Amino acid sequence: MGDEKLDKRNSILEVAEELFSELGFDATTTRLIAKKADVNIAMLNYYFGGKEGLYLAILEKHIAANHSRLQTINSDNISSFDKLNKFIDGYVDHMQRSCAVQKLMYMEMSISIRNRISEHIVGMLSKNLIEIKKIISDGVANGSFAQVDAEMLIASMFGTKVYLINASPMASLLFKGSTDAQELLTDDVVQRLKDHYKKMFKLYLSK
Repeated sequence: MGDEKLDKRNSILEVAEELFSELGFDATTTRLIAKKADVNIAMLNYYFGGKEGLYLAILEKHIAANHSRLQTINSDNISSFDKLNKFIDGYVDHMQRSCAVQKLMYMEMSISIRNRISEHIVGMLSKNLIEIKKIISDGVANGSFAQVDAEMLIASMFGTKVYLINASPMASLLFKGSTDAQELLTDDVVQRLKDHYKKMFKLYLSK
């Protein structure tokens, strides 16, 4: 794909991500995306095959970026705890940067209206899950970590994230912050979350 076409494709993705995040899937139309991106609907369909394909392309971009980062961490010649801490820092930073998109993603997985989208998201996320479990299993294998219930530990991490993003009105009562998830995730809350994850994993994984 030429540079000009790639730029146009990326421009459409940026506009669509903004609109989906603001309005949700159902209220965002291809006509609205095309108008704001200054393209015609035929071009949008050419690149993405329609609204659903565009929606999945946005989610895939974020999930793939995390997968690439996890693979790099797993190949790094550093200690298991350093890998874990590096993963946590990137995980929480990405959570703060792409809060609205992740909120949409977890909402899709909790409803059954668009099963194809939900199944596609789960399929993409499963690759990241494998890499996260590898950090833990490798640490156990090399003697750095204690034997633990890795699945429950990872579920606890995901649960905290979903609570902050998808149940932000409740989370705001705890943190005395905004009911908007993006505004709730201040730099202070983000740092507290990183510290919490690191302490939680260290507590359970230390021998």
